[in-house]
Amino acid sequence: MDTTDLPEENELIQRLINHDQQLFVTVVKAWHPSLYSVAAAIVGHSIADEVVQEAWVSVIKALPKFEGRSALKTWVTRIVANEAKNRYRKKSRSVSLESVDENWSTDSRMVSDPRFDSSGHWNQRNPAWDIGSPDELLAAGELQDCVDKHLTRLPDQQKYIMELRDSAGMGMEEICNILEVSSSNARVLLHRARDKIQQVVAKFQRTGEC
Repeated sequence: MDTTDLPEENELIQRLINHDQQLFVTVVKAWHPSLYSVAAAIVGHSIADEVVQEAWVSVIKALPKFEGRSALKTWVTRIVANEAKNRYRKKSRSVSLESVDENWSTDSRMVSDPRFDSSGHWNQRNPAWDIGSPDELLAAGELQDCVDKHLTRLPDQQKYIMELRDSAGMGMEEICNILEVSSSNARVLLHRARDKIQQVVAKFQRTGEC
């Protein structure tokens, strides 16, 4: 069976519940790239494969209780995301830069902030990335290390959304489904994360310090 030629949802679920091993292998292969991207965005590439494998174990155990409230792939993706988040929390010893109020559904600063367009993307490229000389390239490497360090210090939901959006390139609707947050909260969380990283970049440009 071709990896893109999967049965209809109801048949797919029933055959997986009935331990159709060949179909299971096909599904794992077909969905692995997107599931890996989710895991890697949250915990990094080093253990993303392991996270996905452990998530599939959880999927197999929970599948008979699947209620069909979402598409099967969406449900599996949430399990991967939850496994990745649990792993990240266990290994993370960083202190958050700020607290997050996930019930805050609007942010007037985001609406009026000239640095962002209506979709939440930067209006202008950061000058730190328009570089060419060896010294500038070295500084860019130091800046990337600085940014990476501060990314780990972001509140969890901010980090997850920024990584899924900017690193994994996922759409906001898909991210909201994975993390089970409203679109308004997701936009606020993404804006806060990008704003914090922009402050880090601006400080590095001014002072050369992280």
